Amino acid sequence: MKLSHGRVAAVEVRRGAPCGATWEAAPRVIGLPPDEAAVRIGLEVQYLCVADPAGWDPIHGKSPVHFAGKVHQKAFLRALRNDKS
Repeated sequence: MKLSHGRVAAVEVRRGAPCGATWEAAPRVIGLPPDEAAVRIGLEVQYLCVADPAGWDPIHGKSPVHFAGKVHQKAFLRALRNDKS
């Protein structure tokens, strides 16, 4: 990830969801402030994810779609912390 003038300038996907939602969601956060982009990446992945949202996990209490959104948000925040730009 690269930041420029306090906004996301570029996102490199190193690993992503098998359905391809990661690659479709990544360009949608370019130009956003990092805090907004962290929320947006999760929402975009949830919207684009093809997993069955009715498949609730009884242990975590979340659907695969919600889980995917949270995983992407955490990965984005980790990349933001590790950004050297």
